[in-house]
Amino acid sequence: MSESLIERPARPATTLARLRADFGATYAANGLIGFIFAATGPVAVILSVGTRGGLSQAELASWIFGAFFVNGFLTLAACWLYRQPLAFFWTIPGTVLVGPALQHLSFQQVVGAFLATGLLMVLLGLSGWVRRAMALVPMPIVMGMVAGVFLRFGIDLVHALRDDPWVALPMVALFLALSARPALGRRLPPMIGALLVGALAVALSGRFDPGSTGAQWIAAPVLQMPQWSWRAMVELVVPLAITVLVVQNGQGVAVLKSAGHAAPVNAITVACGAWSMLTAFAGTVSTCLTGPTNAILSSSGERERHYVAGIVVALLAILFGLFAPLFAKLMLASPPAFIATLAGLAMLRVLQASFVTAFGSRFTLGALVTFVVTVADFSMLNIGAAFWGLVAGFAVSWWLERADFEAIRAAARQA
Repeated sequence: MSESLIERPARPATTLARLRADFGATYAANGLIGFIFAATGPVAVILSVGTRGGLSQAELASWIFGAFFVNGFLTLAACWLYRQPLAFFWTIPGTVLVGPALQHLSFQQVVGAFLATGLLMVLLGLSGWVRRAMALVPMPIVMGMVAGVFLRFGIDLVHALRDDPWVALPMVALFLALSARPALGRRLPPMIGALLVGALAVALSGRFDPGSTGAQWIAAPVLQMPQWSWRAMVELVVPLAITVLVVQNGQGVAVLKSAGHAAPVNAITVACGAWSMLTAFAGTVSTCLTGPTNAILSSSGERERHYVAGIVVALLAILFGLFAPLFAKLMLASPPAFIATLAGLAMLRVLQASFVTAFGSRFTLGALVTFVVTVADFSMLNIGAAFWGLVAGFAVSWWLERADFEAIRAAARQA
């Protein structure tokens, strides 16, 4: 049954001769921009969450290795087989969920949850239930949880402006200036501008401190052996699977559809699950189909050649992951405000979209309850707030917003 559910690769198969013929400056540039986006703000999110959770520099470098090097090979294979811009990285909402969990769970228990999440996604992908499940999950409630966990990054951005304005203020000012002028933003993406001016500000302040010991440049992944904990499973597995399948993959599939691509949803789900189990041993959060990067890859040029930009991203990601210890050391040698500002700016639009989706139309009360419980950091039975936020939001909506559930069921039946 699974063979008929997994979408077949493109025919005729991609060859090196075809890749050479399809290659062009537009696709190379889109691939480079997409990679730079993934390697700036989102990496700052990993470093922010990991350092707050007590992970060592070696463990953070290993996490980045899995996120780029291992996922880079998945991106390369998917783009080659399906001839679409299918870039896979890691779930940013899932990364943020891990932060509070590390306050009361060991990293090995969290890794066990990564493995279980991967297995769950493989089973869902082979079952063919993913499309129906995505249609039935109340997105406003999910995004209420996402808004709650992302709010910390907005607050940290404000605190960075207050505590270290000489670093944070130039970054925010240039980010806003480039965002306000689309013509300038296309030449210098706002996140890249913020990174460059922030690096300059750190250098001028004399506060860049890489330490006296030499850094290991080439990746040496730290093998993480999972520990099985029911608390970790209850707290993380379902929320992580939702952030991958509904939030991240749903966004990625929608982006590709708008660009004229029919994304292989079941194959994507199985691949995310299998690779999540693989990257877990490096301490990396679950793999997902990325929305923003794929939007960049498919933003211009001929639709049939967009996959070339995905292959460029894959090759750059593999190279970046290979030198993960060096990049992690350089980032961590900067003042905390640099990481906080970069992560906050990267999350700003995502936080905005979370609020718009959560409180835009249906399930608004359930979304509000989910948001409040998550922000309040309510925990019970040593299970974190994100899980209880979802439980409370679903319960309130089921009791008081049943008409909204009927509406999405009707829409799913029509689809």
